[in-house]
Amino acid sequence: MPTEPSGTRRRITFVFPIYNEEGNIDLLHRTVDEVTAPLADRYDFSFLYVDDGSRDSSLALLTALAERDNRVTVVELSRNFGHQMAVTAGLDLVDADATIIMDSDLQDPPRVALELIEKWEEGFDVVYAQRRSRQDSAFKKITASAFYWFLRKMAAVDIPKNTGDFRLIDRKVVDELRRYRERDRFLRGLVSYIGFKQTAVVFDRDKRHAGVTGYPLRKMLRFAADGILGFSVTPLRLISRFGYLISALSFFGVLYVIGVKLFAPQTAVPGWAFITIAMFFLGGIQIIMLGVLGSYIGRTYSQVQNRPLYGVASVRTGLTQLERAVESGVDAGTGVR
Repeated sequence: MPTEPSGTRRRITFVFPIYNEEGNIDLLHRTVDEVTAPLADRYDFSFLYVDDGSRDSSLALLTALAERDNRVTVVELSRNFGHQMAVTAGLDLVDADATIIMDSDLQDPPRVALELIEKWEEGFDVVYAQRRSRQDSAFKKITASAFYWFLRKMAAVDIPKNTGDFRLIDRKVVDELRRYRERDRFLRGLVSYIGFKQTAVVFDRDKRHAGVTGYPLRKMLRFAADGILGFSVTPLRLISRFGYLISALSFFGVLYVIGVKLFAPQTAVPGWAFITIAMFFLGGIQIIMLGVLGSYIGRTYSQVQNRPLYGVASVRTGLTQLERAVESGVDAGTGVR
């Protein structure tokens, strides 16, 4: 069980990445507040919203929320850096005994956070929410299942199936994550890679409340590539193995041609069709291999540039009534300027 000094209340911070979620913000905050209210006598809860370059009124709603609730901090990124970078920014700025990462579309039920906290109290450092069911399209379910199957076969670390970034992580795990600064981030893989004491809480995923997904097919494919290339060199090994296979087939093809010439020359059919097809086939294989190599080289190039992972435009922290009064020049006791 996590230890705490005598008389000290432990702090838990929720980190929400926000991108065009104007239809979800108010309900999300209200729901999480209601869910955590029964534990308010034991924990100090705070909420860190990271606006990832939203183009709607999300930032204005978050600013208004911070003005109403002094537990709210709003981090405005300088542009859209992507979901994983937004979560990373939140983890870099958070200061709590435990952090709960949760998407803002309400597909991750806030009530599950209570189960995450309960497991944390039992002594686990990472408690990840594992989907028992999900209310998505058939295409989404099939592609997600295929991705996790492929990832488990390819990755060098054991990344639990049907998990996202919805999880609770202890302070020491957050501190360890801050040391990992790769640009093509796959956070659930990083959390699995660094270890510590981990367990799962199974839940049923809800439908998105409002808005559209921030992960269309193009981004999902890129995200899948980050998970595979970031935690496996198997594609590079497969290139060599496939090269050996092609070489072996070519060797047997040479033996076949020699055999035909020596023992059945009358069956030999002159022509270039076979040669042309073989050239196109081998050319395509070479291009695919170069593409795999290029993916790894591109990741290396981006990493050695050593640029910041994200840019922060502003940080807005919720003010108390006294602080708001002082800021506006009004005496908190009399209401007189």
